[in-house]
Amino acid sequence: MGNSEERAEGAGPFTTRLTWRLEAGETAVWESRAARKRGTLAVRPAGAARSSPRRADEATLVRLRRLNGIAAVSFTVGGALFALGAALAQSGSVGPTATATVYFVGGVFFTLGGYVSLVQVINAPRRESTAGALTTHRFRWWSYEPGRIDWVSTFVLFAGTLVFGVNLLDSFLQGLTVQQMNRLVWAPDMIGCLLFLISGQLAVVEVCHRPWCLHRRSIGWWIVAVNQLGSALFMVAALAAFTRPETASLVSVGIANWGTLTGALCFAGAGVLQAFERP
Repeated sequence: MGNSEERAEGAGPFTTRLTWRLEAGETAVWESRAARKRGTLAVRPAGAARSSPRRADEATLVRLRRLNGIAAVSFTVGGALFALGAALAQSGSVGPTATATVYFVGGVFFTLGGYVSLVQVINAPRRESTAGALTTHRFRWWSYEPGRIDWVSTFVLFAGTLVFGVNLLDSFLQGLTVQQMNRLVWAPDMIGCLLFLISGQLAVVEVCHRPWCLHRRSIGWWIVAVNQLGSALFMVAALAAFTRPETASLVSVGIANWGTLTGALCFAGAGVLQAFERP
């Protein structure tokens, strides 16, 4: 009996899970997130009730583990610094320049985490045949793979961190008019939040194989769910940070600061969880 494809699952143009039968009668299951985060696919012997993981080679697992660790630490530190910046802004205990500096350093860590997440996707082991094994290629710093949901999700996330960088740099500018504030600071903030939400929804689809699900026993699900909650809170904060032209004041300073604080804590918490989703 030859190898045969049985079922492909996902959403839109993306495939997030494949199930097929191997020559010996075993059933193999490839899932996008499991392959890129843990370097595994699942194989269930004929007649068996449970599957066992089939792993990539040890060098690949070490690579994934290191990249995952860097990304996890980056998001944890970045989220913690954003939370600190929001707390300082709400308390008014320091000046705007000091607060902007804390935000900017946090943004650097977010950008590092976003890029390393993309690099991890690029160098993840691939399922390139129906043989029931994962294939690893040479290390790369960049690739263009818009047909992969994990690549699109992490690329959009990385782009969002870069846009946030523009927002954070512009926040150092002094003496801006209301129009300049909304164009140079608020608009990049909104674009960055939107990109985070898009990236987060793609990550949810990758885990759920559909637009939404509830998998409370899956650490991957908790990571993407908490991150998406953080993105939503960032969006609320961005909406509240719009400067009204008629009054030259924010829609709500409190909501902007508390939305940023709670959203940042979500990203920091998801970063801690990410440290445990490794090969």
